[in-house]
Amino acid sequence: MESASNPAESTLNQEPQAVVVRREAERELITWTAPGRPFKRYSRRFYVKIFSIVGIVSIIVFIAEGVMPVVLLVSFIFLFYVLSTVPPDDVEHKITNKGVKVAGKETDWQNILRFWFLSRSGSDVLVFETRFIPGRMELVINPEIKDRLKKEISAYVPYEEIRPSFLDRFVGFLVKRLSEGE
Repeated sequence: MESASNPAESTLNQEPQAVVVRREAERELITWTAPGRPFKRYSRRFYVKIFSIVGIVSIIVFIAEGVMPVVLLVSFIFLFYVLSTVPPDDVEHKITNKGVKVAGKETDWQNILRFWFLSRSGSDVLVFETRFIPGRMELVINPEIKDRLKKEISAYVPYEEIRPSFLDRFVGFLVKRLSEGE
């Protein structure tokens, strides 16, 4: 208590000291190779159902709104068809002490808010919620490294599983209904 009463010994009167920041070298914690996105092949019957439904909806939308909404709908269906028929390339994923690297592109831990796991199209997926658009980063993982990933990533970002959004539930419902009987 004596030093607080003596102004000569107060830290307020001293010159500012330089702060030494030690940069830690980047270390790889976990590395794996997996497909770039979840992938599932659908049967011909599934595509016939999808194209039939889109055809009917397109006629109704064309009568109500014109050509542009139909073009948009057809382009989305074409994108879905291409993504579900062309298998993805394998991508190298790395978890480091600095962040996450996917195919050589790094996302720092400061830009990741939380993470969780989910299953999509028969694949286990590691999901990161990010600060930048589109707001999510999804990585296909090998099921045997799931526990190790959870342990390593939890040191940097909180593990917080979120409920699927309405759109996620709706798409899951449609895919389940349309792929019945395959």
